[in-house]
Amino acid sequence: MSAPAIASELPPPLKEDDFIAFDRKQAALGQLLFYDKILSGNRNIACATCHHPTLGTGDRLSLGIGEGGDGLGLMRIAGTGDSRIKKRIPRNAPGLWNLGAKELHVLFHDGRLSIADTFENGFNSPAEEWLPTGFNSLLAAQAVFPVTAQFEMAGNPKENEIAGAIYDRIDNAWPILAKRVRIIPEYGRLFVEAFDHIDAPEAVTIVEIANALAAFQAIEWQSFDSPFDAYLTGDESALDLAQKRGLDLFYGKAGCSSCHSGKLLSDQKFHALGLPPFGPGRTRSFDPMVRDVGVMGETDRLEDAYRFRTPMLRNVELTAPYGHNGAYPTLEGIIRHHLDPDGMLKAWTPDTAALPQAPWLQAIDFVVWNDAREMARQARFRDIEPLPLSDAEIADLEAFLKSLTGTQSVTAPPFGIPATVPSGLPVDR
Repeated sequence: MSAPAIASELPPPLKEDDFIAFDRKQAALGQLLFYDKILSGNRNIACATCHHPTLGTGDRLSLGIGEGGDGLGLMRIAGTGDSRIKKRIPRNAPGLWNLGAKELHVLFHDGRLSIADTFENGFNSPAEEWLPTGFNSLLAAQAVFPVTAQFEMAGNPKENEIAGAIYDRIDNAWPILAKRVRIIPEYGRLFVEAFDHIDAPEAVTIVEIANALAAFQAIEWQSFDSPFDAYLTGDESALDLAQKRGLDLFYGKAGCSSCHSGKLLSDQKFHALGLPPFGPGRTRSFDPMVRDVGVMGETDRLEDAYRFRTPMLRNVELTAPYGHNGAYPTLEGIIRHHLDPDGMLKAWTPDTAALPQAPWLQAIDFVVWNDAREMARQARFRDIEPLPLSDAEIADLEAFLKSLTGTQSVTAPPFGIPATVPSGLPVDR
């Protein structure tokens, strides 16, 4: 059976050569660090807590429960007593698939980290000129920021030395974290073995820690063995009829590929979809109300307001809920929102969001809906137009998106979850 006629060309197959080559010894070390809570201020949360392989490399929550919470995924609670969370994570925890791709040049929902020479260290980042040099990738540079985020991993000022150092300046925390890790004998030995330029544990910095984390994530969650990938290499039987119809829609009538383009299925640009707003928002210090202005928070350009980065789509079936704030729990829901953003916004209800109970935060969770002026401002920014599709066509689009799910890359990753970590702290499973 011949391939369907489509309005835009299919991308070339994604191949191993499209990814940065990382050192496997460093990746094995990064595996331990990724699951080790030693990198959090209060030693109570790991990278894996919010990006867990059993949860599609996310956490299944609309807005995560970071430092101070307990448990994993939908069972995670917001804590109790003095240790309870002070704020929800403002945005959805993104999946980690294919973040080692060479062509990736921007990360975070608002693009606040990108490859650039703005500060003469290779990156435009929240750390500005204080970001050290020596990172092996964009992914490595990204790794140093969750550990310094108060509500993600660092904790609150006065709780620990990491949070206290960050309060003065972001880069003050990284040497403290590096020392915390390298004085553990097993970690010290592993760093010396994995990095040629490290002759003694005392030489380990946050850069080596980040490079190891990046190596692990990039190798562990490299995925281009889906039915769609097989189809791109010439196996026309890899997709069933519904998936082929969905592919035809994706690259044709539905216009999905205008943004979800190229080998990574993302243009790496920013678009306003009008998703239902909720949560604390990623507010700037001078914002007069709870809101999230997207990439405008990085660029300070009004035309960028409420625009967020186009996500890559491989394994999208595994990474619910969807949207920068996890507004929709199903693929059907986010597809329908793309087709009718204003109609879906009007019909959306708060119980759609996956938000662990935190009664002390409920007053702010949906307060933006009571701000008529802010809701009107958001309504003026739309980069998608309504498009009528039948229920059958929506089902076909969903079938195609499910054809992007990897096979062995998902079921048998190279490293897996370690039984223990050198710090001796518990591993989330």
